[in-house]
Amino acid sequence: MRTGHVYWAALMTALLVPMVVAMAAGAQSPPPSDDAAIRAARAQSNQSIAAHDVAGIARHWLPDVHIVTSTSTQGSGTDVNGQRMADQFARRPDTIYVRTPSVVEVFAAWNVASERGEWTGRWTEPDGMVHVRGTYLAQWRKVNGTWLIQAEVFVPTVCTGSTYCAVHP
Repeated sequence: MRTGHVYWAALMTALLVPMVVAMAAGAQSPPPSDDAAIRAARAQSNQSIAAHDVAGIARHWLPDVHIVTSTSTQGSGTDVNGQRMADQFARRPDTIYVRTPSVVEVFAAWNVASERGEWTGRWTEPDGMVHVRGTYLAQWRKVNGTWLIQAEVFVPTVCTGSTYCAVHP
């Protein structure tokens, strides 16, 4: 019985050691998980918004992206949504939005993912600073190895700081 254990131990060592050495020699960082790639893209998109870089924001959209804003305005396509962001940055130069993912769920078989989270927005109106926040849902599609936003829906849940918040804009 003891001889059998020694035989198996020697066989496993003979098989495993070369594999481990070969893996270590060619070791590379594994590609980021889909979840991590989506979260990184969201962080880059947030940075582009902070910089008022419309091209940087649009880089994360599919050409036919559909967005429903917190005011229920809807737009399809990168041109329409990019222009809407550019107009807001021109009208409200201190605009900032931050989207913070809570959950990212990937359905790899269909190259699609769901991102749910919370968003905040801030800008100055003539009568004071607006602070608005809420929840959002984004649908991502993986195209040629890159995750891009197919659609986003932003729902406001709190608005404070200005008469802007008193009536639906």
